Amino acid sequence: MAAVKELISGKENGSLNFGDHTLPKKAKKEDFPHGGDLYKVKTYNEITKLERNGIFVYESVPGTSVNEFYETENGVSFDVEGEDDAQITLGLADDTEYEVFVKNESVGKMKTNLGGKLSVSVELTGGPVHVEVKKA
Repeated sequence: MAAVKELISGKENGSLNFGDHTLPKKAKKEDFPHGGDLYKVKTYNEITKLERNGIFVYESVPGTSVNEFYETENGVSFDVEGEDDAQITLGLADDTEYEVFVKNESVGKMKTNLGGKLSVSVELTGGPVHVEVKKA
């Protein structure tokens, strides 16, 4: 999997590709239309951030490249790649329990805070990693 050179792109299946963890300087793209929403991405090697209609969706430190990012009312799934292990924060439903899967293995259940944020650490040393977060 390579960095998303357009910074953000939509796919016919409803998923998004975004981020470029290889950039040395911050780049952003605003007002990207996809599925009736407007997305904004900011990305470079230190951070990648995605917003939908001005609302927080995804953030990673350091920056990552994300493919097949797909959201449903029951959670999200995506493939992520980066140079170093990443701390990923997702914007989900407030005060809700989710089960987190990394490389198709459960890493446990976590509950979002009142702001709906859930954070997970992902080891990215061996190439792309599949992450899935489902309502428990």
